[in-house]
Amino acid sequence: MIFTHDTEHALAVVVDLINTGAAASGAEELDGLSGLRALVDRHSFSDVGELTADDLTQALDLRSRFHAVFRAPDVPSAVRLINEVVGEVRTTPHLTDHDGYDWHVHFFAPGAPIREHLAADCGMALAYVVASGELDRLRTCEAPDCSRVLVDLSRNRCRRYCDSRTCGNRMHVAAYRARRREAAH
Repeated sequence: MIFTHDTEHALAVVVDLINTGAAASGAEELDGLSGLRALVDRHSFSDVGELTADDLTQALDLRSRFHAVFRAPDVPSAVRLINEVVGEVRTTPHLTDHDGYDWHVHFFAPGAPIREHLAADCGMALAYVVASGELDRLRTCEAPDCSRVLVDLSRNRCRRYCDSRTCGNRMHVAAYRARRREAAH
């Protein structure tokens, strides 16, 4: 484990949030409150009440801003983007041990709207990645027809595809077929 459980969880959330706009099917996954609720439920967000149209609008805005961090050309650019997101919310760090997890830090106030959950926890997770000199772990899938993002948490930094079962397998099959064609000539 490179980062703490809560940081890795927040990184998974930010990847999932960004990838809702780059779904393999090409469909927008955050097309309404039901899509946002599915994201919240998928990641077992604690203390999230009724979602509103404003929550959806703000989540879509954060999705775009987080995606910009993954595309940042250098560390200073990533830092500026992260600081802007985190600086716009009131962070209220506190320790919690909910849902069977050991003590970990939440950066949003109890009862905060979903935007503050996402901006504070995901923004701080991205800040930890950058502060630890690991910005290169934030990547875009290398499959030529895929724009999904990933966080490479592998020890040897070898993860190249958003999903080994789809993009990874497809690219490995294509490489195998190309080698076979080359060998046949």
